[in-house]
Amino acid sequence: MSPLPILNPSNEETITSVDLFDQERTDRAIERAAKAGVGWRSVTPADRARLLRQFSVVVGEHIEELAQLEVANSGHTIANARWEAGNVRDVLAYYSGAPERHVGKQIPVAGGVDITFYEPLGVVGIIVPWNFPMPIAGWGFAPALAAGNTVVLKPATLTPLTAIRLGQLGLEAGLPEDVFQVLPGDGGVVGWRFVTHGGVRKVCFTGSTDMGKRIMAGCADQVKRVTLELGG
Repeated sequence: MSPLPILNPSNEETITSVDLFDQERTDRAIERAAKAGVGWRSVTPADRARLLRQFSVVVGEHIEELAQLEVANSGHTIANARWEAGNVRDVLAYYSGAPERHVGKQIPVAGGVDITFYEPLGVVGIIVPWNFPMPIAGWGFAPALAAGNTVVLKPATLTPLTAIRLGQLGLEAGLPEDVFQVLPGDGGVVGWRFVTHGGVRKVCFTGSTDMGKRIMAGCADQVKRVTLELGG
Protein backbone atom coordinates (compact mmCIF):
# COMPACT_ATOMS: atom_id res chain seq x y z
CA MET A 1 0.00 0.00 0.00
CA SER A 2 1.08 3.60 -0.57
CA PRO A 3 2.63 5.39 2.43
CA LEU A 4 0.13 7.51 4.35
CA PRO A 5 1.15 11.11 5.14
CA ILE A 6 0.83 11.81 8.87
CA LEU A 7 -0.25 15.37 9.63
CA ASN A 8 0.23 17.75 12.53
CA PRO A 9 -3.38 18.74 13.33
CA SER A 10 -2.36 22.19 14.56
CA ASN A 11 -1.02 23.33 11.19
CA GLU A 12 -1.84 20.44 8.80
CA GLU A 13 1.82 20.08 7.88
CA THR A 14 3.13 16.61 7.06
CA ILE A 15 5.26 15.19 9.87
CA THR A 16 6.23 11.94 8.18
CA SER A 17 4.67 9.11 6.24
CA VAL A 18 3.86 5.60 7.43
CA ASP A 19 3.65 2.38 5.44
CA LEU A 20 0.26 0.80 6.06
CA PHE A 21 -0.19 -2.93 6.51
CA ASP A 22 -2.41 -4.79 4.08
CA GLN A 23 -4.01 -8.15 4.86
CA GLU A 24 -1.03 -10.15 3.61
CA ARG A 25 1.44 -8.27 5.81
CA THR A 26 -0.97 -8.49 8.72
CA ASP A 27 -1.21 -12.26 8.32
CA ARG A 28 2.57 -12.56 8.27
CA ALA A 29 2.86 -10.45 11.43
CA ILE A 30 0.29 -12.62 13.22
CA GLU A 31 2.15 -15.76 12.16
CA ARG A 32 5.43 -14.31 13.45
CA ALA A 33 3.73 -13.42 16.74
CA ALA A 34 2.44 -16.97 17.09
CA LYS A 35 5.92 -18.40 16.50
CA ALA A 36 7.48 -15.92 18.94
CA GLY A 37 4.89 -16.94 21.50
CA VAL A 38 6.36 -20.43 21.77
CA GLY A 39 9.51 -18.98 23.29
CA TRP A 40 7.87 -16.08 25.14
CA ARG A 41 5.48 -18.27 27.11
CA SER A 42 8.47 -20.35 28.20
CA VAL A 43 10.37 -17.37 29.63
CA THR A 44 10.41 -17.71 33.40
CA PRO A 45 8.08 -15.37 35.29
CA ALA A 46 11.10 -13.71 36.92
CA ASP A 47 12.73 -12.99 33.56
CA ARG A 48 9.47 -11.80 32.02
CA ALA A 49 9.03 -9.46 34.97
CA ARG A 50 12.60 -8.22 34.55
CA LEU A 51 12.05 -7.45 30.86
CA LEU A 52 8.85 -5.53 31.58
CA ARG A 53 10.61 -3.54 34.31
CA GLN A 54 13.35 -2.70 31.82
CA PHE A 55 10.71 -1.70 29.26
CA SER A 56 9.28 0.65 31.89
CA VAL A 57 12.72 2.14 32.54
CA VAL A 58 13.36 2.70 28.83
CA VAL A 59 9.98 4.39 28.37
CA GLY A 60 10.82 6.58 31.36
CA GLU A 61 14.03 7.64 29.66
CA HIS A 62 12.05 8.76 26.60
CA ILE A 63 9.14 10.61 28.25
CA GLU A 64 9.91 13.93 26.60
CA GLU A 65 10.44 12.39 23.17
CA LEU A 66 7.15 10.50 23.36
CA ALA A 67 5.32 13.57 24.65
CA GLN A 68 6.61 15.81 21.87
CA LEU A 69 5.66 13.15 19.33
CA GLU A 70 2.12 13.00 20.73
CA VAL A 71 1.79 16.78 20.64
CA ALA A 72 2.85 16.84 17.00
CA ASN A 73 0.74 13.88 15.89
CA SER A 74 -2.38 14.15 18.07
CA GLY A 75 -2.57 17.81 19.05
CA HIS A 76 -2.46 17.13 22.78
CA THR A 77 -1.12 19.73 25.18
CA ILE A 78 2.43 19.08 26.30
CA ALA A 79 1.38 18.66 29.95
CA ASN A 80 -1.18 16.00 29.03
CA ALA A 81 1.23 14.25 26.69
CA ARG A 82 3.92 14.05 29.38
CA TRP A 83 1.39 12.52 31.76
CA GLU A 84 0.31 10.02 29.10
CA ALA A 85 3.88 8.89 28.43
CA GLY A 86 4.47 8.61 32.17
CA ASN A 87 1.33 6.52 32.49
CA VAL A 88 2.73 3.98 30.01
CA ARG A 89 5.88 3.79 32.11
CA ASP A 90 3.86 3.32 35.31
CA VAL A 91 1.51 0.72 33.84
CA LEU A 92 4.48 -1.33 32.65
CA ALA A 93 6.06 -1.07 36.09
CA TYR A 94 2.80 -2.19 37.72
CA TYR A 95 2.28 -5.21 35.47
CA SER A 96 5.92 -6.23 35.76
CA GLY A 97 4.89 -7.58 39.15
CA ALA A 98 2.12 -9.73 37.70
CA PRO A 99 4.12 -12.69 36.29
CA GLU A 100 5.38 -13.69 39.72
CA ARG A 101 1.94 -13.28 41.32
CA HIS A 102 0.15 -15.62 38.90
CA VAL A 103 0.11 -19.01 40.58
CA GLY A 104 -2.28 -21.90 40.25
CA LYS A 105 -4.66 -23.22 42.89
CA GLN A 106 -5.41 -26.54 44.46
CA ILE A 107 -9.17 -26.96 44.82
CA PRO A 108 -10.50 -29.75 47.05
CA VAL A 109 -13.15 -31.83 45.27
CA ALA A 110 -14.86 -35.11 46.04
CA GLY A 111 -12.40 -37.92 45.50
CA GLY A 112 -9.24 -35.86 45.11
CA VAL A 113 -7.80 -32.48 44.23
CA ASP A 114 -8.17 -30.35 41.10
CA ILE A 115 -5.20 -28.19 40.15
CA THR A 116 -5.52 -25.03 38.07
CA PHE A 117 -2.81 -23.38 35.98
CA TYR A 118 -2.59 -19.97 34.34
CA GLU A 119 -1.62 -20.30 30.69
CA PRO A 120 -1.20 -17.63 27.99
CA LEU A 121 -3.93 -17.37 25.38
CA GLY A 122 -1.46 -16.82 22.53
CA VAL A 123 -1.62 -13.82 20.21
CA VAL A 124 -3.62 -10.84 21.49
CA GLY A 125 -4.82 -8.18 19.03
CA ILE A 126 -5.21 -4.66 20.43
CA ILE A 127 -7.04 -1.89 18.55
CA VAL A 128 -6.34 1.62 19.86
CA PRO A 129 -8.36 4.82 19.21
CA TRP A 130 -7.04 8.20 18.10
CA ASN A 131 -7.99 10.27 21.14
CA PHE A 132 -5.82 8.73 23.87
CA PRO A 133 -3.20 6.74 21.97
CA MET A 134 -0.45 6.04 24.49
CA PRO A 135 -2.30 5.12 27.70
CA ILE A 136 -4.91 2.93 25.99
CA ALA A 137 -2.14 1.11 24.14
CA GLY A 138 -0.32 0.51 27.42
CA TRP A 139 -3.46 -0.65 29.21
CA GLY A 140 -3.74 -3.34 26.53
CA PHE A 141 -0.22 -4.52 25.82
CA ALA A 142 1.28 -4.42 29.34
CA PRO A 143 -1.03 -7.01 30.96
CA ALA A 144 -1.06 -9.12 27.80
CA LEU A 145 2.74 -9.32 27.74
CA ALA A 146 2.90 -9.92 31.48
CA ALA A 147 0.63 -12.95 31.09
CA GLY A 148 2.96 -14.46 28.50
CA ASN A 149 0.99 -13.53 25.38
CA THR A 150 2.41 -11.94 22.28
CA VAL A 151 0.81 -8.74 21.00
CA VAL A 152 -0.12 -7.27 17.64
CA LEU A 153 -1.33 -3.70 18.10
CA LYS A 154 -3.15 -1.54 15.56
CA PRO A 155 -2.97 2.18 16.36
CA ALA A 156 -5.51 4.61 14.99
CA THR A 157 -4.71 5.26 11.34
CA LEU A 158 -4.06 8.99 11.78
CA THR A 159 -2.22 8.84 15.13
CA PRO A 160 0.22 5.91 14.94
CA LEU A 161 3.53 7.54 15.81
CA THR A 162 3.78 7.01 19.57
CA ALA A 163 2.66 3.39 19.25
CA ILE A 164 5.31 2.77 16.61
CA ARG A 165 7.93 4.32 18.88
CA LEU A 166 6.78 2.24 21.85
CA GLY A 167 7.25 -0.87 19.75
CA GLN A 168 10.82 0.21 19.02
CA LEU A 169 11.47 0.95 22.69
CA GLY A 170 10.24 -2.52 23.61
CA LEU A 171 12.94 -4.01 21.40
CA GLU A 172 15.53 -1.67 22.88
CA ALA A 173 14.48 -2.87 26.33
CA GLY A 174 15.19 -6.46 25.33
CA LEU A 175 11.81 -7.89 24.36
CA PRO A 176 12.34 -10.75 21.90
CA GLU A 177 11.67 -10.04 18.24
CA ASP A 178 7.99 -10.24 17.22
CA VAL A 179 6.67 -10.49 20.79
CA PHE A 180 5.26 -6.94 20.54
CA GLN A 181 4.48 -5.68 17.03
CA VAL A 182 2.78 -2.46 15.97
CA LEU A 183 0.79 -2.70 12.72
CA PRO A 184 -0.36 0.66 11.35
CA GLY A 185 -3.19 0.34 8.88
CA ASP A 186 -6.86 0.72 8.15
CA GLY A 187 -9.27 -0.62 10.76
CA GLY A 188 -11.27 -2.49 8.15
CA VAL A 189 -8.13 -4.32 7.05
CA VAL A 190 -5.76 -4.76 10.00
CA GLY A 191 -8.22 -4.47 12.87
CA TRP A 192 -10.81 -6.68 11.24
CA ARG A 193 -8.16 -9.29 10.49
CA PHE A 194 -7.54 -9.56 14.23
CA VAL A 195 -11.19 -10.59 14.46
CA THR A 196 -11.22 -13.10 11.61
CA HIS A 197 -7.75 -14.65 11.85
CA GLY A 198 -7.81 -17.89 13.80
CA GLY A 199 -4.32 -17.27 15.15
CA VAL A 200 -5.46 -14.27 17.20
CA ARG A 201 -6.99 -15.61 20.41
CA LYS A 202 -8.19 -12.39 22.00
CA VAL A 203 -9.15 -8.92 20.76
CA CYS A 204 -9.11 -5.75 22.86
CA PHE A 205 -10.97 -2.86 21.23
CA THR A 206 -11.65 0.71 22.30
CA GLY A 207 -13.99 2.67 20.05
CA SER A 208 -17.56 3.07 18.91
CA THR A 209 -20.44 0.96 20.16
CA ASP A 210 -21.51 -0.01 16.64
CA MET A 211 -18.04 -1.30 15.75
CA GLY A 212 -17.78 -3.02 19.11
CA LYS A 213 -20.96 -4.96 18.36
CA ARG A 214 -19.52 -6.08 15.02
CA ILE A 215 -16.27 -7.15 16.67
CA MET A 216 -18.10 -9.07 19.39
CA ALA A 217 -20.20 -10.89 16.80
CA GLY A 218 -17.14 -11.66 14.68
CA CYS A 219 -15.20 -13.01 17.64
CA ALA A 220 -18.17 -15.16 18.67
CA ASP A 221 -17.81 -17.17 15.46
CA GLN A 222 -14.50 -18.51 16.80
CA VAL A 223 -15.41 -18.36 20.49
CA LYS A 224 -12.61 -15.79 20.68
CA ARG A 225 -12.23 -13.76 23.85
CA VAL A 226 -12.91 -10.05 23.53
CA THR A 227 -12.59 -6.98 25.75
CA LEU A 228 -14.53 -3.89 24.67
CA GLU A 229 -14.48 -0.29 25.89
CA LEU A 230 -17.21 1.46 23.94
CA GLY A 231 -18.86 4.83 23.54
CA GLY A 232 -17.66 8.17 24.90
